[in-house]
Amino acid sequence: MAKSNDLMVDGDLVRALAALLEETGLSEIEYAVGDRLIRVSRATAATAASMGAAPRSAEAAAAPAALNEEPGAITAPMVGTVYLAAQPGAPAFVRLGDAVVTGQPLLIIEAMKVMNEIRAPRAGRIVRILVDDGQPVEYGMVLMIIE
Repeated sequence: MAKSNDLMVDGDLVRALAALLEETGLSEIEYAVGDRLIRVSRATAATAASMGAAPRSAEAAAAPAALNEEPGAITAPMVGTVYLAAQPGAPAFVRLGDAVVTGQPLLIIEAMKVMNEIRAPRAGRIVRILVDDGQPVEYGMVLMIIE
């Protein structure tokens, strides 16, 4: 028979894990010590869409399926927060219609307090920008398309 203190939940730990979700842009996190496990999750755009809520835009709804097939799709190599400029108030790395060269910075993804510069894998022209500045992104999410 389980003791009553076996069912106690550490509220401070749950709040800390929830804050970590928000900070990192993750949709779920698990924390385990011994045989005790705490899982904290939050609704994502995909979860909201499956629950009947409308996606933020038609472009966001089309992004996961069709755009991953685009040969020039630039996808997120990690979970984090996108920044389109080097610092607040600075001009964006690229704008719609800009020509880019291989290795040119396109955006930054902040993950765990580290700024990761995402560079153009090939030369071309930016034909779509599918993220907003400060938006959380998931691994594999299409960020931009180079044609």
